[in-house]
Amino acid sequence: MITILIVLLTAVCFAGLTTVALNAFASGASAYSGTYSEATSRQFEDIFLFIPPRRIAEIGWIGAILTTVLVFLSLGGVGDSASATLVRLAVGLAMGAIMLMAPGQLLVILRNRRRRKFNEQLVDALTSMGNALKSGFSIMQALEHVVQNGESPISEEFATTLHQTRVGVSFQDAMRNMDQRVGSEDLTLMVLSIETARRTGGNLTDVFANISHTIQERFRVENRIRTLTAQGRMQGIILGLMPLALAVVLSVVKPEMVQPFVHSAAGIAIIMACAAMVVIGAFWIRKIIKIDI
Repeated sequence: MITILIVLLTAVCFAGLTTVALNAFASGASAYSGTYSEATSRQFEDIFLFIPPRRIAEIGWIGAILTTVLVFLSLGGVGDSASATLVRLAVGLAMGAIMLMAPGQLLVILRNRRRRKFNEQLVDALTSMGNALKSGFSIMQALEHVVQNGESPISEEFATTLHQTRVGVSFQDAMRNMDQRVGSEDLTLMVLSIETARRTGGNLTDVFANISHTIQERFRVENRIRTLTAQGRMQGIILGLMPLALAVVLSVVKPEMVQPFVHSAAGIAIIMACAAMVVIGAFWIRKIIKIDI
């Protein structure tokens, strides 16, 4: 009787935990498919990539499922122990959860690349706007000149700013909106300089020339720093890829040395610990060689 009662209590507890886990998963999945996807979609629109929120959620879920299955299958076989199978499942689910955040990480990479390209084009745009102002053009006509003769992304951003001013948004608010979309310190400096010059009656031509010179000097310093830290970046890449390359070589040359790691819970735990240390080391090296200007 006591044994039956223990079994029933265990079953009830397991059912309760399962219900809680399923509710938490359903709540998280709903938040991911709703809030996260919509926020990511709006941020993609800021860089002129129009992807529906539903499509972002689908890409994230497909990537997470494929990653979970591939990691689970690659870490062992059918005849593994129960503990090893649970560890493989946990590792696969963890990697799948990380893959769910892949659209956001891709967005960060694309935004950084777009911002850097925008800053590089801003130097020529400031020079062009300064020449236009010297010729007697207004600031709006100078922006139109950049839109007509510039390249993406600066022409797209300036065109959006001009469109906002034509539908009733003030010039100051339109410039601030562009500054918020791009997130560039150089653009912030330009926007603040334009606002100050318009209020105080300053010479925008000289202001644009000074800002252009400042941006060029900053690029020169950044390139110098990248040259000096190139060795550190290469060391980080080599140290990060070396364990993976060694594991692949051993799997081909002597698979009997690798099989105990992928067919046991302790071996999988050691692999994950090594991977965590490699990631921590990569972030540490990146923090050392990253110098803000």
